Formats: sequence, structure tokens, C-alpha cells
Amino acid sequence: MSGTTSLLARSVALVGAAAVAWRRRTQGAAPPPAVGDVPQIPPGRPQGAVPTLKMPTARGWAHGQTPTAAPGLTVNAFATGLKHPRWIHVLPNGDVTVAEAMQVLRTPKSMFDHAMVATMQRAAAIGQSANRITLLRDADGDGVAETRETLLEGLSQPFGMVLIADTFYVGNTDGVVAFPYTTGATRIDAPGRPLASFKPGGHWTRSLLASPDGRRLYAGVGSLTNIAELGVEIEQGRACIYELDLETGRNRIFAEGLRNAVGLAWEPGSGVLWTVVNERDGLGDETPPDYLTSVREGGFYGWPYCYWGQTVDDRVQPQDAARVASAITPDYALGGHTASLGLCWMPRGTLPGFDEDGMVIGQHGSWNRSTLSGYRVVFVPFANGRPTGQPPRDILSGFLSPDERESYGRPVGVEIGPDKRSLLIADDVGDVIWRVTGSAA
Repeated sequence: MSGTTSLLARSVALVGAAAVAWRRRTQGAAPPPAVGDVPQIPPGRPQGAVPTLKMPTARGWAHGQTPTAAPGLTVNAFATGLKHPRWIHVLPNGDVTVAEAMQVLRTPKSMFDHAMVATMQRAAAIGQSANRITLLRDADGDGVAETRETLLEGLSQPFGMVLIADTFYVGNTDGVVAFPYTTGATRIDAPGRPLASFKPGGHWTRSLLASPDGRRLYAGVGSLTNIAELGVEIEQGRACIYELDLETGRNRIFAEGLRNAVGLAWEPGSGVLWTVVNERDGLGDETPPDYLTSVREGGFYGWPYCYWGQTVDDRVQPQDAARVASAITPDYALGGHTASLGLCWMPRGTLPGFDEDGMVIGQHGSWNRSTLSGYRVVFVPFANGRPTGQPPRDILSGFLSPDERESYGRPVGVEIGPDKRSLLIADDVGDVIWRVTGSAA
């Protein structure tokens, strides 16, 4: 970054800090977290041309330092020295694949964008993407991977991964690609077969989830912009979840109006698809909350016209009254700007002290609020196929320094470990895959 660009970024950041201080004085005490099935969501207050911008500086973990596990649990490094690990997939033989990728450095488009890019560089959230998938193997079962091989390289910001029979599917930012794969292999050299094309850029992650019968894939494709400020036409085919039929090759939009649906998981009792969604920015610390929701076939969830049901976002013009009227209210709020990305189903008893079924969520952490949120791994308990309404419970925390000015790590993807008695977490700032187990494991 040039000296001129750096100075401009610092100037915009100072203006942003002043705006944050002004908002704190004029808007009173910070609102309580908007969480649960009936969240208290403050009225939206548009932040204007200089929205709140606050992120911790990436520091990384010192030797021997780890996140803080919940009481009764312990955490160890399953693998270290990776390059921005984002997503995890556990293969049937116990091997673990890790997608290493990140948002690509871009040319800023405005004064605020200069500050945004500089802040993201400082937070290790943007840069040169590794564009590879690494295979990890813990053959002796001691909870530490002793084998590390490059399974695939030269990809395009890979994220989601699924193995079905002898085919390994990868969600690149520009589409889904299928590779032939033999169980136990540590490298794929065969060319990939394109299955679907997506528009790259913006929210670049492309999560993948197989249907229980292995006949379909579901893929999350995020929006290009915050509130379709470049027009709704450019957002066609985005802010949705796709369904890909692996037998016919056809794909379709399964549900839409989901600004950035990332993690996908099945609730096994009901067979219903669930996702976590990152909502829009620029309306306040808790407005609107990110959320966990079941996904209805053909459903519309509001973006960009409205949020949390039919709460209209007046910044979006022109509005669409019919679309607003059809918007589905999400099931469970996760708090404002937590950047909830990772999602997996965790059956009761997987970890000691977690005696209910539920969803595990990796909260990458906020940038658009005056006080930080997220930066932790949480558990949302379920009963009868739905969240119970109880607050989320911490599984892993301690990703921030005590003054919250630095981040040791940021959790992203979550997955049940090969032994079914542990949890794996991708940490893209710490460059680590963490493993959480019972204290005696």
C-alpha cells in the first residue's frame, strides 16, 4: 500500500472513529444483543457515507497459546502453519480436507473503501489467496495430524467441499467443479469437470452440502453488495442457495433473499436444511442481527428490501411491496454483525456438558459496530427440530486480546471430528485447525 493510500486510509479511519464516538453519545447505552427466537431489534439508524469501521489487528497465537474452551472441555492444535484455513470437510476414512483461501486484494473505489481495504489488510482478512485444498491425516488417533499433503492447487478461492462415492466436489468462487477421487489418495491430478457457474466477487465463499441421499448438492452464493446499491439486476443469481441435481446436471435457485448464506447443515430428525446468514451493514450495532434459519424450498428471506420478516430497509429504492409481504421471518437471531459463517449439527453427548442436540456456529467476528461481537464458537440447542430459544452457549472463546485491539485468531468453519467425539474449527487468522474434546480425551 502506497504512502498516499495509507495516509488517506488513516484519515478516513479517524473520521470513522469520530463518527462512532458521536453515535455513542447521541444514541445512548449500547443495546442488548439481539439473540434468540424473539429478538429485541433496535430501529435501524442509517450510518451514512462513513459507516462504523472497527476491526482488531491480526496478531496470531504465541507458542503454546490456545483459545479458551468451555468448562469440561479442552482444546489442542490439530494442525498449524496453514495459510488462511477457512473450511473443513471430514472424509469417510477420517482424513480431513481444509480449504485455504481468502478475499483477494482489490483496488479501492472510494475514500471509505481505501480505509476498508487497509483495515482488512491489518486484520489479515484480505490479500493473496493460497487457492488450495490440503489433506490432513491423524493415522495414530492422538488428535494431531502428522500427515499433510496438497490435495488440490491452482483453484479459484475454494471453500465448500463434498465427497460423494468416488467424486470430490469443490465450491470455487466462480462455480462447482467435480474431481475423480480414490479413497485414501493424498493428491488429485486429474482435471476437474465444471458443474455450475457462479458470479465471482463480493461475498466470494461458496459453501457446499450434499443431500442425505447423495443425489443433490446445495451451494450458498452471497450478494455482490450490501443492499443492492448497484441495482437489483446485477444481483440476479446471487443472495441465494442453489440446488444442483447431480444426475441431470440441472441447477436451480432453492431459496433466495439470503444476503450471504454460508454454513449449511441438515437437522437430521426433520430432514430440514438450515443455514447461517450474514445480514446487511450500516444500520446500527444490533440492527439487523445475523441469523440461523431453516430454509424453505422456494422461500424468500427479505434481502435487499427488508430484514427479520417485513422490516423495510428504506435505503433500498425502489421498494417491492409484494416481495416484502412474502418475506419469511428467520428462526433464530445470532446478534448484530457476528459474521456467523461456520455451521454443523452436533448430536447430544458429542462433547461433555452439551447434553442437547443442536447447531455449532463459528462466528468470525464483526467490523461494522462500535463494540466487537462474535469472535467465538457457540452452540444453539435444539428440541423437536427447532432452536429451544435459549441463548447461545460458548464452546470456544478467547480469540481477542483483553483490550480487544488485537485478534489471536478468528473462527470460521466447524465440523465434527473423525472420532465423532470432537469438534474441529478452522482459524484463518491463527492459521490453525483447533480440536475441542472432553477434558479427559
